[in-house]
Amino acid sequence: MSDTVKVIGGGLAGCECSLQLLKRGVRVKLYEMRPKTTTGAHSTDMLAELVCSNSLKSEEASTASGLLKDELDMMGCELLELARQCRVPSGSALSVDREKFSRAVESKLASYDGFELVREEVVALEDSPTVIATGPLTSKAMADLLAELTGKDRLYFYDAIAPIVSADSIDMSKAYYGGRYGKGGDDYLNLPMQRDDYEAFFKELVNAKTVILHDFEKKELFEGCMPIEEMAKRGSDTIRFGPLKPVGLRNPVTGEKAYAVVQLRRENLAGDCFNLVGFQTNLTYPEQKRVFGMIPALKDAEFLRYGVMHRNTYIHSPTTLNECFRVKKSPTPLYIAGQLSGVEGYVESIMSGLIAGQAMACELVGKQYSVPDGETMIGAIARYISACTDDFKPMNANFGILPPIERIRDKKDRKLRYHDRALKSLAEYIKSSEQNNI
Repeated sequence: MSDTVKVIGGGLAGCECSLQLLKRGVRVKLYEMRPKTTTGAHSTDMLAELVCSNSLKSEEASTASGLLKDELDMMGCELLELARQCRVPSGSALSVDREKFSRAVESKLASYDGFELVREEVVALEDSPTVIATGPLTSKAMADLLAELTGKDRLYFYDAIAPIVSADSIDMSKAYYGGRYGKGGDDYLNLPMQRDDYEAFFKELVNAKTVILHDFEKKELFEGCMPIEEMAKRGSDTIRFGPLKPVGLRNPVTGEKAYAVVQLRRENLAGDCFNLVGFQTNLTYPEQKRVFGMIPALKDAEFLRYGVMHRNTYIHSPTTLNECFRVKKSPTPLYIAGQLSGVEGYVESIMSGLIAGQAMACELVGKQYSVPDGETMIGAIARYISACTDDFKPMNANFGILPPIERIRDKKDRKLRYHDRALKSLAEYIKSSEQNNI
């Protein structure tokens, strides 16, 4: 096969898509604009950089994210295998050492003779097989091209990332390791707060100065990455029943319970820096240091990265893409993958890249590609982004988009039934695809 596919964007979707094409004998020219052109959130020029959290969420079968991972494993996903090689302890979640993960992805791509990496911004689309996976931080030039391509106004929502602190600046006399209900070993570092500490912290949090947002046409906050200060404004117990919930946690030395608990997760295998779980924020840098420094264990914390908000861009996929992430009206093979397509989340972006890559490979040799059916998480998300008839918003993996299973009251049992049904359906899909040499 002599075809070369142009993949624009070296994030999770672009890298997974490239690997799917490469292992099928398709040459890939991957374009990444960093470091020549930067974004407001990336901190390196590495491929597959995880901009927000370093967690790819739970691997448990009873969770939607766990089901999606199991499906992707069956579909031959490349990035999940690499992620597991670079994992850091985080209980049932798959979290990675960011730098090690990016290096592993880069090494895997470079191992193919048919791979070429081009470090430049793409400002025009050519009449050749192309996958656009420029992500939610798409440059203005590409966003303008997409607006022209889709015929729709661009859509925005705000996204926020959490700060990272140095491990040796945390007051460990006011912290302890442990998972909720004793599960997960020492995967999380817990910072307890008693009622007086919490109430003082809460008061300053809801009144702290935030960054003024510029150049945005719509001010929408995506619920999955709601800034901690905005969440707190909904009520004093909102974050205490959310990211700061103390349930299932007790100091293993003193046996003391806390009124609220901030959890920190390792950022790398060395364990020399920690991410404040659930603390996505739009506070100014000085306010982050002041307000988050009111958490007893973080009084003298050194912030290695402050939280920041940035614009996430996505297209109106139902009018633009089919369920294979192909642009419907394009005479030339043209696909749009990743969060730009309306999927939300790391693993969901990987999934879209996998489908786009496999579908593109089939199209190049004249074969028809179809996605798994709607009983699978992959199929349900693909059908949502291509056929949503209501107010379209980015969608992540959740059991609510699957056909319902009735008459099972126990939630965990019902979710496991979703899982088993999906994998059974996917196994039949894979068997049929193999028989048809797809």
